[in-house]
Amino acid sequence: MAAFVFLLLCVTLAAIPFFFLFRASRCRRRMLPPGNLGLPFIGETLQLISAYKTENPEPFIDERVKRFGPIFTTHVFGEPTVFSADPETNRFILMNEGKLFDCSYPASISNLLGRHSLLLMKGSLHKRMHSLTMSFANSSNIRDHLLVDIDRLVRLNLDSWNGRIFLMEEAKKITFELTVKQLMSFDPGEWTESLRKEYVLVIEGFFTVALPFFSTTYSRAIKARTKVAEALSLIVKQRRKQSEAGEKKKDILETLLAGDYGFSDEHIVDFLLALLVAGYETTSTIMTLAVKFLTETPLALAQLKEEHDQIRAEKRENEALEWSDYKSMPFTQCVVNETLRVANIIGGIFRRAMTDIPIKGYTIPKGWKVFASFRAVHLDRDHFKDARSFNPWRWQENSGTTSAGNVFTPFGGGPRLCPGYELARVELSVFLHHLVTRLSWVPAEEDKLVFFPTTRTQKRYPINVQRRNHVSKLCKE
Repeated sequence: MAAFVFLLLCVTLAAIPFFFLFRASRCRRRMLPPGNLGLPFIGETLQLISAYKTENPEPFIDERVKRFGPIFTTHVFGEPTVFSADPETNRFILMNEGKLFDCSYPASISNLLGRHSLLLMKGSLHKRMHSLTMSFANSSNIRDHLLVDIDRLVRLNLDSWNGRIFLMEEAKKITFELTVKQLMSFDPGEWTESLRKEYVLVIEGFFTVALPFFSTTYSRAIKARTKVAEALSLIVKQRRKQSEAGEKKKDILETLLAGDYGFSDEHIVDFLLALLVAGYETTSTIMTLAVKFLTETPLALAQLKEEHDQIRAEKRENEALEWSDYKSMPFTQCVVNETLRVANIIGGIFRRAMTDIPIKGYTIPKGWKVFASFRAVHLDRDHFKDARSFNPWRWQENSGTTSAGNVFTPFGGGPRLCPGYELARVELSVFLHHLVTRLSWVPAEEDKLVFFPTTRTQKRYPINVQRRNHVSKLCKE
């Protein structure tokens, strides 16, 4: 038996060079982008995961761009994949969604979000639901209906901050409460907090192996997903009865119930669950990292405080922000842009080629994955001077910053442009306003960024907070 195992091992080792030669010749025949498919079966997955556990924000792509150029071939997560760090190619991928490329996500994410989520919808149905979501989160609806609740809920949360807090956790609480209010008109309470705790477990399962017996994290996520779906299903049933009785509310759930879509409760639950992801995880991380970057850049923080103190000085104490206030925050928008550029909460998107696709002299074979890296472009010194430094002034007029649509894409683009991009900017701006005018803070301990499986701080960014003296002049009667 031992001799047989030894013989099998020798044959396997002898075959590996021929395996690589075969793959290399096949790559040349098919005009694939240059690259390395790595070891059989696992490819370069281990190199990718280990690289992103360092403090370098883009080590895996940096190394390969130097060797092969901005478009290269690799093999990760069980599939051959073409990576793009080229803005023109990224735009081509985004704009040809549903034509040449199809959305493709790991099974763990697909299973936990549900087959009727906006993320997984395709064709005309996706187009209709994407349009519906964008219409709810557009500027006029934010101005006329959503801003008042954003301001109120941000202030309500910040009023409870005292001493040492974990900013990441507090920001997640804010964004979850905001999203639940916008989706279903629920104010914070025991029900929303109970739902949030289950929802945290769902998100933890996104980047695990989609086998309950193999991953306890995924098993917990599946159970939590069931609880969240049951809770949302009860709300949908109740609201459907209320809507039929003429009791209407101005939220997304009402729009889904009132439309001519004919959605089942399961459809609506999956849709709501996916939108909770969009409104909860990404925006809270941006809030946290904006504070971290500002804390590490005192001149930017001082200028931001000055801008918001001027706004607050013209208002009564605790008077809510208005749309005109939001539109008079030019430096705040520079901070928002720079945080989005440096943080790259969405590092890029995976798509699958629907046919053989010629691009830049290469061919992407049908069925292959492609990864359009937004982070690699945002951190490229050819597009942004001193690209890996936080510099909000680069977004001011005549700063020389390149900001073409295919270079700065923090919200994606094409048919799957994030429908809540304006809402996220408003929430972050309102949060920063009340934070800098109400509180001062210092880091409680040193913290650093990590980039796998998502961008976040290692220790949830602990800070010590205290109240600022009010700057309002109470000039309005």
